[in-house]
Formats: sequence, structure tokens, C-alpha cells
Amino acid sequence: MKRDAIDLSTLNVFTLFRKYFIPTLLGMLSISAVTAIDGIFVGHGVGSDGIAAINILVPLWMLFTGVGLMVGAGCSVVTSIQLSRGKEKVARLNVTQALVFVTIVALIPSILIMICPEGTARLLGSSEHLLPLVVEYLLWIVPSWVFQMWVSVSLFIIRLDGAPKLAMSCSVVTAIINAVLDWLFIFPFGWGLMGAAFATSISIVTGSLIAIVYLLFYARRLRLQWIKWSLKSLQLSLRNVNYQCRIGSSALLGEATLAVLMFVGNQVFMKYLGDDGVGAFGIACYYAPFVFMVGNAIAQSAQPIISYNFGLGYRERVSATVRIAMMTAVVCGLIVTLAFTIYPAELVGLFVDLEGEAARIAVAGFPYFSMGFVFFVVNIAAIGYFQSIEQVKPATCFALLRGCVFLVPSFLLLPLLLGVKGIWLALFLSEMATTITIVIYNMRRMREVRPLGKA
Repeated sequence: MKRDAIDLSTLNVFTLFRKYFIPTLLGMLSISAVTAIDGIFVGHGVGSDGIAAINILVPLWMLFTGVGLMVGAGCSVVTSIQLSRGKEKVARLNVTQALVFVTIVALIPSILIMICPEGTARLLGSSEHLLPLVVEYLLWIVPSWVFQMWVSVSLFIIRLDGAPKLAMSCSVVTAIINAVLDWLFIFPFGWGLMGAAFATSISIVTGSLIAIVYLLFYARRLRLQWIKWSLKSLQLSLRNVNYQCRIGSSALLGEATLAVLMFVGNQVFMKYLGDDGVGAFGIACYYAPFVFMVGNAIAQSAQPIISYNFGLGYRERVSATVRIAMMTAVVCGLIVTLAFTIYPAELVGLFVDLEGEAARIAVAGFPYFSMGFVFFVVNIAAIGYFQSIEQVKPATCFALLRGCVFLVPSFLLLPLLLGVKGIWLALFLSEMATTITIVIYNMRRMREVRPLGKA
């Protein structure tokens, strides 16, 4: 396996960011493509009810992924700083502890969900009409969630180890396998939602095994380290994992924002427009993770550079990286917004027949839904910066604002004022309010301390 040698402390910051961003973006988009490919084949092979059924389960999937991202992001920040200080063995130990932790965290709820699938589906808001489809998908996708957690953590570490192209390849291979198996299982085999879930599970297991094999045998500096199972070692492991979770908590809240978006949105659309409304919103929710992953790619590309140079005290390099990341966020957000505004019918048509009621609702709503994307991407990049310099409180605070404090009231109040249009605009209002809050916080911070760019 080829390993890239990247010097985070001396190479030009723009060059460094580009080296990380392009493969990281492609890898992140490939991760989102795994779910989106399911939606495309399900939409044409099962129909809008199939999309609605998957969308009922997606918030729970997002929470599992969020835990993986939380641990992965926190572990990456801690490990970056440890490497900058020459503590390679400690860095390797932290990586191993993180993977053991997410394995345990994923196994316990997965077993409980498999024992009571119908209760889980109802708890997530499934109607009786959609219940059989939700359960069918759930039973075949949940067993892969442990492997999904491995992927979420491992890709952070592989990039930090100097192999961003391998991390990208891992994600791309997963997406390709999923696409091929989706077609095979849904159309020739006629397995419906079970086939879609089975295809996704196989692809995720394959990607996770590639990542774990790399960390076991091929990593340059961050090969997995054997953990001692004494009481003292376990106590130290729990302390280290707790610190990783604190630093990465905003990453969990970022995924939780999508989960809240989908869960509350499902309830509101069900109330106003029934199953067709949930189907239309489900199509939008297949695209939302792509936008999230653009912001996530920017944050994750900047994170190793920021954390490593922050550990060395190179403030000017940190500031330069932040500027590049924020400019990239604005440009990417504008591009995605334009695509949703100009080509809503084409985007919806990838998933369902445009003559259906769900498609009509989605085409009308996409331009409003996309108005929040610039703020969405900028907020993720900004939160990633605070996370990278171990500023846990502001990162967590801003993640909570966009995930619960602003989003839920927006969903509940805007439909009362603007009708169905207000449901689609909830994301815009929530993300814009978060951006304004971040700007105000930074302005006050700059008055109180000297600018970060000054050494």
C-alpha cells in the first residue's frame, strides 16, 4: 500500500491543504454516495415508499456515524499533537483505544435493535403503512454498523498517517461495490429493500477491512498498538477516550444535526403532506449528507495542518490554513446552491419518476432547501477549526446551536408562517443564525486577545 510523506510543519500551507482536500473530498463524497446509490436504485426499483422507509431509519444511522466521527476527530486531534511532540507510541495507543471503544459502543445498541426491530421503527416515526419496509431494511443494515464505526475512525487516522489517497481509495471502492451490488440485488435478483441493505452492508465491511489491514500492517507511524488489560491500563484508556470524545463532540453534533433535520423534518412533512411529503423530503435528505461531507472534507483537510502546527506554536501557519479553509467553504457552498437552484428536476429525477406527487413536492422545495447550504458548509468548517485547536466549548456550543437550538424551532414555527415553503426554509434560518453567532463570537474574541496570526 502506497504511503505519502507529508511534512505538516514546513510545506506551503496552500499546497498542504490541496494535497489533503482533493482526495478527502472525493473520499467523503464516496461515503455519501453509498447511501445515495441505495436511494437511486430503491427509488426506481421500489418507489417513493422505499425512499421514505429508508429515510425513517437514516437519523439512527447518522447518530452511529456521528459517534464514529466524534471519536475519529478527537483521536486525530490528540494524535496530531502527540506526533508533533515526538510521542509516537502514545499516539498509536490512542488510535487503538479509539477503535476498541467504538466497537463496544456499536455492538450493544445494534444487538438491542435487532431484538426489537418493529419497536425501533415505530420509535423513529414510521407509519403502519411504511413499517414492513422499514423493518426489512433495518434487519439487513444494522449488522454493518460496527464496521461503519471502524471506517469513520480509521479514515481520520489514515489521512494523519500521511496517506490521504489511500483513505480516498477506501471510500471509492466501498461506493463502487455498493453500486454494483445494489443493481444486482434490486433488479436481477428482485430483493427490494433487503437487497439494498445487504449491498450496503457488504460494501461497508469491505471498506472497513481495507482500513483495518492498513493500520495493522502498513501504517507508517500509526500502526495499532497492543493494549494492556490491567485495571490501571483500562482506567488510562477510559480517560484518553473520554478526552477524545470531548474534543470530537462537535463532530457528533454535526451528524446529530442531520439526524435532527431528518427526524423532525419527517414528522413535520408527515403532518402537512403525508407519506408523499416524507418521500419528497427523503430525496432531499439523500443530498444533505453530500453537502455535509463537503464541509466535513474541508474541516478534516485543515485539521491535521492546524493541530500539528498548533502543537508546535506556529500561529501564522494556523491562521493561513483557516483562511484557505473558509474561502473554500464559501466557494463550495455557492456551487452546490446554484446546482440545486438551477437543476432541481434533474436532481430529483435521479431518484424517482418526475410524474409522481413526491417528485413534484421535491422539485418545488429544492431551491428553498438549498438556500442554507453556504452557511451550512461554513459552519462545519468553522466548528472544525475550534475543534482542531482543542477549543471544545465553542465548538460544542456552535454545533448545538445549529443542531437543536435553532433548527427545531425553525421547523416548528416557519410552517405556521409560510406553509410548506417554511418547512424547506428551516435549514436556511438555522444555519444563517449559527453563522451570525460565530461571527459575533469571533469579533468579541479578537477584541479581547491579539489576532491568532500574530506570533
